Amino acid sequence: MPTPDRFRLDGQVVLLTGAGRGLGRAMALSYADAGAKVAGASRTLSQLEETADLVAERGGEAISIAADVTDPAAVEAMVAETIDRFGRIDILMNNAGGGAEGDGAPLEQLTDEQWRWGIDMNLTSQMLCARTVLPHMTERGSGVIINVASGFGLRGGRDNWMYVSAKAGVVNLTRSLAVTYGPAGVRTNCIAPGIFPHTPQALERWRGGRYIPIGRAGVAWEMGPLAVFLSSDAGAGISGETIAQDGGGLAAIGPTGWAPRVRLTEPT
Repeated sequence: MPTPDRFRLDGQVVLLTGAGRGLGRAMALSYADAGAKVAGASRTLSQLEETADLVAERGGEAISIAADVTDPAAVEAMVAETIDRFGRIDILMNNAGGGAEGDGAPLEQLTDEQWRWGIDMNLTSQMLCARTVLPHMTERGSGVIINVASGFGLRGGRDNWMYVSAKAGVVNLTRSLAVTYGPAGVRTNCIAPGIFPHTPQALERWRGGRYIPIGRAGVAWEMGPLAVFLSSDAGAGISGETIAQDGGGLAAIGPTGWAPRVRLTEPT
């Protein structure tokens, strides 16, 4: 098979959570460009429909599923709707997640409700989706799961409690899935994004590339090709890995946490 063909996903189906905006939308477009059919899921249906329209403009096919991925029943319904529409799920992209209220404050101010929400949104949701999809993959003897963690899950962060704990859990959930279900033909990997600003204000804040060796923050579209690679035959030998897509930030700062006194030379 010619090398470019190994990156194609023609005829495959990806279930992509958090597909309504940001990195999720960018990955949906990359999957569609590679030939996959996209089942996009999120809490906000209007955002999903915008993503589906963009996929259609590129000649792809996408459906929109409103779902709360912290709710086991909603996850069951989401998976069932995807299979009912497309007949299969080849790839699960566990992208849904986000910051939690309570992070950024001293630990003694954290409430039990804030902790549970942050863990449920960023870790439990990925377990629920994997648990529900796996029987369909193992029955066919093939499948790919990609979890999304964070650079903070690999190093920690000041006054950052639920998010870093959950994302560190995602890294090890990935390893356990890879070890347990690899013999059944299911590969599992993880992407740990660095700084990917989604607003003009955040983009301006990170424009100087402080602490980032390549001198800039990430751009949403850059994550899509990595997801496609890990999902495709080109990445068939990779499982159980977490790839930090952070411009070298983790290498510069190290695994012990955010170090504001360390500043890299400003890019020229």
